[in-house]
This record gives sequence, structure tokens and C-alpha cells, in this order.
Amino acid sequence: MSRLDVHQFICRSDNFAVLLHDPETGTTASIDAPDAAAIRRELANKGWRLTHILVTHHHGDHTEGIAPLKSETGCKVIGPKAEASKIQGLDQLVGEGDTFKLAGHQIDVIDTPGHTAGHISLVMPDQKMAFVGDTLFVMGCGRIIEGDPQMMWNSLQKIARLPKDTELYCGHEYTVANAKFALSIEPDNQKLVERAAQVTAMRARNALTQPTRVDIELETNPFLRPHVPAIRERLGMKDKKDWEVFAEIRERKNRS
Repeated sequence: MSRLDVHQFICRSDNFAVLLHDPETGTTASIDAPDAAAIRRELANKGWRLTHILVTHHHGDHTEGIAPLKSETGCKVIGPKAEASKIQGLDQLVGEGDTFKLAGHQIDVIDTPGHTAGHISLVMPDQKMAFVGDTLFVMGCGRIIEGDPQMMWNSLQKIARLPKDTELYCGHEYTVANAKFALSIEPDNQKLVERAAQVTAMRARNALTQPTRVDIELETNPFLRPHVPAIRERLGMKDKKDWEVFAEIRERKNRS
């Protein structure tokens, strides 16, 4: 099976937009639709025609471009069945355990609620890629808006259990701020120290910090590391459950 072309760019203020293109069939999908004008421009620059929009969750900064892009292209819109009432224009509803094909490539759907109640993530095993929306960020995770900490922790664990070399594409470029916060939680993690310096330099030259990878996040993302003794000690939560430690880290990030 051929390798898909991946084109990503920043739109709005800090949204990652991602286009997937199959050179053999011309199939082109947008992961979410944060900004119709920006997506339209990048499609034109690439000479690609939009055929699909794959939606992770209902927030406007991920869905506002659906209506104009669908009207212009007739593209098929696939998104979370649990949020069907909140997303206009869905043609196919999917949820946990569902699979579908994009130009012959299998996409597995996992429910990852917490940021929103019906959030989904999309995994492409043959491409070793996953699109996780606002559930996980580089060295961070999404705010818990419609769920609770235990729900979000369970969702993050689903992503953490993907094959270690899976590339992760997230919804926003928050990396520098996330790195600074992560260092406040685990300052003696040398891999985190090195990565924080790396991503800060990347952003200084306007380079994009994703995709990240499962193994990298397991080593440097404090939201995936509540089991680490040094973190538990620092937070004074030595005997707490992992999800409780996660909840404390998330609350500290909310206040940061």
C-alpha cells in the first residue's frame, strides 16, 4: 500500500490543519476543517481536490470550515456519532470499534472523550499515524471540558497503548508553553530538558513541532507519566492512583 502525502500548516491562530493525499487515486482528506479559506488555499497550492473531511470533535475551531468546503467540493464528511447533533453536514457517523477506508487505507476509530464528550481519534495502522484532535498535544493534553479527569485519563491511555512508533498529529500548536509547564512537573527528566530546548529552537525558526510519536510522548509528556515516582514525590501524591495524579497535573496546567 502506498504512503500517503501529509501536508500540515498552521491556521487561525494556533490550529494545526492536516491534509492527507493519496497520489495514486487523488483522494484528499482534511483532518477537521478549522479554516475553509486556509484549506482552500493550500489545496490550490498543492493542486489537490478535497474528497473527504474527517472530524474529531464538534468545537467550532475544528468544524467551521465544513459547510463551505462541502458546498464547494461535495466532499464526504465523516465524524463522531456521539456528536452528530452538534456537527452539521456529517455523511457517515463513526465511533469506538468502527473502521472505514480512505483510498484503500484502513482507519480505525477509537473514542477518546474528555475534551468533549464524543471526541474520537483516528488511527491508520498501515501508515503508522493517528489523528488525536484535542485529546493529546505535544507534551500536553486538552482541557477537560465535557468529561472528567478519569475519563480523560482513560482516553490518553488508549493513545499511549498504540504502537510506539505511531506518529501523532494533534489539533493545536501549544508546544513551547507545554514544554515549560512539563519542566515544572518533572525538571530532572533529561529527555524532557533536551526536548524542550529542541522545540523552543524549532518554533523560533517557525518550524512545526509535529508529528510527535507515542514513544516520545511516553518519555516527555507529564500527562502520560503520573506513575513516575519523581513526579508523585514532587506533587506529594506517592500513594494516589494514576488518574488522581493526572488530575492534579491537569489542574495545575489549568492555573498556569
